[in-house]
Amino acid sequence: MKLLIQGNNIEVTESIHDYVEEKLEKAVKHFQNLATKVDVHLSVARNARISNKHKAEVTVYANGTIIRAQEHSENLYASIDLVSDKITRQLRKYKERNLAKKTHTAEKTSDAVEEKTVGTDLIGDREPELPSEVVRMKYFAMTPMTIDQALEQLQLVDHDFYMFRNEETGEINVIYQRNHGGYGVIQPRNLN
Repeated sequence: MKLLIQGNNIEVTESIHDYVEEKLEKAVKHFQNLATKVDVHLSVARNARISNKHKAEVTVYANGTIIRAQEHSENLYASIDLVSDKITRQLRKYKERNLAKKTHTAEKTSDAVEEKTVGTDLIGDREPELPSEVVRMKYFAMTPMTIDQALEQLQLVDHDFYMFRNEETGEINVIYQRNHGGYGVIQPRNLN
């Protein structure tokens, strides 16, 4: 397992590095066959109004699936403890689901993206301009999945929403956590 630890507004000292390594090795010990890479981002907010300034984010790459967790607290070591416990629970949940459902084999993202050669003239006759509000763009492969499988992925990535290609319709859908509990799905509607 490859472990990468980065810090933002904080120096990752040897003692912090050792503590993170110890906690995460313990967290993923029973899932060594699943986890290929673990990214850890530690950060401290520089805003006096924020009470839980210390944030620990962990991303585990497991057989083409991304499992992510983050925790905030007043102490960096407490954040590391909380996030390692959370990632252990998510890995356990992921492993139990995969053992129970051997019917669906997920395609690795690297296999799903087809290679294309890039042309020499990318701009054409357009004038290059930067978008006014877009801060970041992400690209990823979308293997078709059912709504239940998308819900599982949503729970693994620890986000409020998850975008996926619906296996039944072939359309892009979004599953999200509702503020008042439960989940919702956004699907495109044909305008006739």
